[in-house]
Amino acid sequence: MVNTLDMRDLRYLNLFEKITGVRTRYCFEYNNAILFSVPGILISKCLGPDARNIHKMSEILRKRIKVVPLPRNIGDARAFIESIVSPVTFKGLDISPNEIILTAGIQSKAALIGRNKRRLIEMQKIVKDFFQRDFRIV
Repeated sequence: MVNTLDMRDLRYLNLFEKITGVRTRYCFEYNNAILFSVPGILISKCLGPDARNIHKMSEILRKRIKVVPLPRNIGDARAFIESIVSPVTFKGLDISPNEIILTAGIQSKAALIGRNKRRLIEMQKIVKDFFQRDFRIV
């Protein structure tokens, strides 16, 4: 992965580790929320009892916080993208050697693209960092 981190991301990662006790190096923003990607077995530890850890981070940063499972390979791309864009749903996901194509209905497509293509650009960066493929919505 070619995920580049800036100082803000490093601060988020340090705070996440301090509060949850889980170290990760995958932090990104999508739809005004900060997402952390950790191995699937550690998600419950990150959340803490009654999701206290996430609520505490949310209060400190004044942003929504989500924890998503780390994809192990390209086969996990569908579950990974679904967990990022939830509660928005999509019809299908086609994976080719060069790109990932997401198929969605009219309402879902509008929600996935966002105003001024902001969410689309954020998702393109995430997919490029994790899967080294281009991303399109049709």
